[in-house]
Amino acid sequence: MVLIPFSILPPRVVHALSNKVMGLGMVLAKGLPYLQLELDRANMKVKAARYLAMCVTASTFLFLFLGGMGALFLSKQQKSLFGVIVAAIVVAFVFLLQVNYPKVASSKRIRKLNTDLLASLRAVMIQLNSGVPLFEAFVIISKQDFGEVSTEFKLLVKKINAGVPQISALEDLALKNPSPYFRRALWQMMNGLKEGAQINQVIDSVIVNLTKEQIIQIERYGSQLSPFAMFYMMGAVILPALGITMLIVISSLIEMDELLLKGLFIGLLVVVLFFQLMFSGIIKTKRPSLLGE
Repeated sequence: MVLIPFSILPPRVVHALSNKVMGLGMVLAKGLPYLQLELDRANMKVKAARYLAMCVTASTFLFLFLGGMGALFLSKQQKSLFGVIVAAIVVAFVFLLQVNYPKVASSKRIRKLNTDLLASLRAVMIQLNSGVPLFEAFVIISKQDFGEVSTEFKLLVKKINAGVPQISALEDLALKNPSPYFRRALWQMMNGLKEGAQINQVIDSVIVNLTKEQIIQIERYGSQLSPFAMFYMMGAVILPALGITMLIVISSLIEMDELLLKGLFIGLLVVVLFFQLMFSGIIKTKRPSLLGE
């Protein structure tokens, strides 16, 4: 069952109620032609029209809840309409987030796929060099612990076992895979199989190219760390230290309320903690995707 973010209703209830607005979901799906591809790449097993209908349902009930609460709390000030308007603005923003959620989920999958891609291709290469056929190598990788990559190979093996030609199965997997590196590897395998080339050499060239890309990403990441380190020193060490010193000096020269002084110190601590969290998030997002988490 697909989970809609910011929904106050259980997924099953949202799914059942979305039947009432499937027509609207179909209309919205026509205006978002790439949503189905994003859902597939995020591994969210749902049609675009159904997903949009569920988003509309979840947002409607969220609006009823927030609008009702806002109107209730502001009724004494006779500003109930203001509460409803604010709720409508918030829900409109939430609806946009829900519609774009598959893209966010897809980006998370990309990082997970890139984490184990190089190791899994090397494992395939070892199997091929040992005389194992390509399909059997796929089966072996699908049973090993390569995270999302093993999941993708399980789908590939399942399709081939169902009678889908190997090249067609690879093509379908490449179309629905969110990782550009994984897609490139699958396309090169496909082209090698179509042209009758030695698949060992094809996969070896893919590994070499990915290794070069990994080195480039590491060098780029290293060049970015120096300005980030300076930014961190300024925001998390130097400026807070200067701020504390200034507060101590000012409080010794001017009589300040004790509660106000404590509030300023606590506020400074909160700002530093927020900066630390923000900086760690930036470093994590800048980390090369082929290195993984």
